[in-house]
Amino acid sequence: MASAASTSPSPLIVASDVSRTYHLGASAVPAVRGVSLSIARGEFVALRGPSGSGKTTLLNLLGLLDSPDPESGRVMVEGRDARALSENQRSDLRRDRFGFVFQTFNLIPVLTSEENVAYPMALAQVPAAERRRRARALLQSVGLSGKEGVRPDLLSGGQRQRVAIARALANEPSVVFADEPTANLDSHTSEEILDLMREINAAREVAFLFATHDPLVVRRARRVVTLHDGAVESDVPA
Repeated sequence: MASAASTSPSPLIVASDVSRTYHLGASAVPAVRGVSLSIARGEFVALRGPSGSGKTTLLNLLGLLDSPDPESGRVMVEGRDARALSENQRSDLRRDRFGFVFQTFNLIPVLTSEENVAYPMALAQVPAAERRRRARALLQSVGLSGKEGVRPDLLSGGQRQRVAIARALANEPSVVFADEPTANLDSHTSEEILDLMREINAAREVAFLFATHDPLVVRRARRVVTLHDGAVESDVPA
């Protein structure tokens, strides 16, 4: 009989007792306080909590967009200690293993949909023909066939977020970090975007980690981590 350890998915990211404090003049503002959390392949996790609870800060720490306080714990990514990585190594890890989706889409306005999706692949030095093939396939997978040559200003909010999701998947990441991805969408479009993310999660075994206050996101999550004043208040299956 297989042991529980052998059947449990191995963690992609492990945060151990991490804290992050911001300094505003003479004041110290603790945003994250002693959080320990692990994310495994194929999970669909919502970080929820009121404004100021530390959701986005924790997302940035786990996504290596920010670093814990020097005297606090550490973040491990696929067995690698982020503290031991140079900034170039952290950047390469974000490019190759992570995808990011933001509430304001963060698309490059002068690029077409296809060019936006292909951009992370260009950074990874994927050959041009392969970039084009993969970008078109990704746009098709998110329901945007025929929009390859359209720039973001001519797309609806939901279409822009679909381009952003396709871009997040460009380099075949292990995990996608989504910061309030439904904040600028109406409820119907939010439902469609979340359904799409669940389909991608199931089909590709890509983990999704959301920072959100949207009940629609929380209802679709398979695991909900509640933050309060920068600490984990609860961590339960949905």
